Amino acid sequence: MKRQILVVDDEIGALTLIGIMLERGGFNVLKARDATSALAQLDESTPELIILDVMMPGMDGIELCGVIRQREATAKTPIIILSARGDADAIIRGIEAGANDYLLKPILHHDLVSKIRTMLGQPMVSA
Repeated sequence: MKRQILVVDDEIGALTLIGIMLERGGFNVLKARDATSALAQLDESTPELIILDVMMPGMDGIELCGVIRQREATAKTPIIILSARGDADAIIRGIEAGANDYLLKPILHHDLVSKIRTMLGQPMVSA
């Protein structure tokens, strides 16, 4: 059975690209374009890992990370923040909100998939 990952990003291009990377990496991908739809998805099911963009309308990814951490079902779910914002303030806020890691866009397919496999304790598959 494929492991499920929720990707939250308001940019449809980024959402599609990350989705393709993860599907090629052998994961099942759930997608949301904002915090409201992400939380609605989390009411339905609990993915094994969550990837959040920072800059989104309404609640940003860092605030969303904090909300996800407060929910019992997702309190320990690994969270990666994947953002074009690489300033120290954003990274510190992301980690303080409960993110397990903070990665910068753009990211290479292999780097993203290997990071996720490591976080989920999956063996690396040589390409």
